[in-house]
Amino acid sequence: MLNRANANIEHSRFCALPGFLQTGDLLVVNRSRVVPARLLGTTRGGGRAEVFYLFPEPTDPTTFRAFVRPGRKLPIGAVVRLGGPDSCTVVAVHPDGARTMRFEGHSNLLETVQRLGHLPLPPYIDRAAGPLDQDRYQTVFAKEPGSVAAPTAGLHFTEALLARLRDKGVLIHEIMLHVGPGTFARVHAANIDEHRVPPEAFFVPDETAKAYAATKAGGHRVIAVGTTTVRTLESVAQPGGIKAGAGETNLMIRPGHRFQTIDAMITNFHLPKSSLLFLVSAFAGREAVLHAYGVAISEGYRFYSYGDAMFIHGSPPTEG
Repeated sequence: MLNRANANIEHSRFCALPGFLQTGDLLVVNRSRVVPARLLGTTRGGGRAEVFYLFPEPTDPTTFRAFVRPGRKLPIGAVVRLGGPDSCTVVAVHPDGARTMRFEGHSNLLETVQRLGHLPLPPYIDRAAGPLDQDRYQTVFAKEPGSVAAPTAGLHFTEALLARLRDKGVLIHEIMLHVGPGTFARVHAANIDEHRVPPEAFFVPDETAKAYAATKAGGHRVIAVGTTTVRTLESVAQPGGIKAGAGETNLMIRPGHRFQTIDAMITNFHLPKSSLLFLVSAFAGREAVLHAYGVAISEGYRFYSYGDAMFIHGSPPTEG
């Protein structure tokens, strides 16, 4: 745990979380489900090809945006054979190298991806997804398919732990943000203000907005599980509460951001030069986070998707 008021660090097990939360606290989680986004196939010439599903095209829901490999061999009109009668065709090429694709003979995109795809483990996990990953890379909250990476802070929760939290009087409500690859992209811009996060779809239920208002009115804490939840809540902040409904956000939270919605957060340890690390630094303070990461490394903590977590709480830091 990291106290952002004084940078104090305390070591504990995640199963001890109920001891650090209070009756009336609101825990907000992301219910998005990871889709098996990796579609493996061959080109017309027989070479290997990969189509990485991103999201349905908003102007034509029968098509979808994707990254492809090898891009130079997949211009407009190219066909990727996915096994048996299944294939998809490139119908447009975008400036960032992404393609718009169409499944041949199938109009239900997610159903087809679920049937043909493979789970998209992060690239630093240098192995193919195995049977255990089918459950381990989904949170217990996962319901609506649409993410191409897991909201990893939620991976630490079990149904038994949630039951203990509810028994203590902790409220648990959901938002949905479909995680895109841009969330985890490295920040290459020399000036962080120039970095852009591609839009991601979100949804905030009425029940969550009402629970948020009641929690704040009662003087209790709002605790976000994961950076995706933080970005969603900060994107829908309004005077006196949060706004329910659907939308998209490209909010890039960086040091200097004035947080309006959360009192604490649970997050994994993130890659250097990622927008996620900037968000955590904005919330806890850069020096405190760098110190905490140094301690985590010296103590042998695990980083990234299947790694350990940090509970950040306390009053806002005084640094800018």
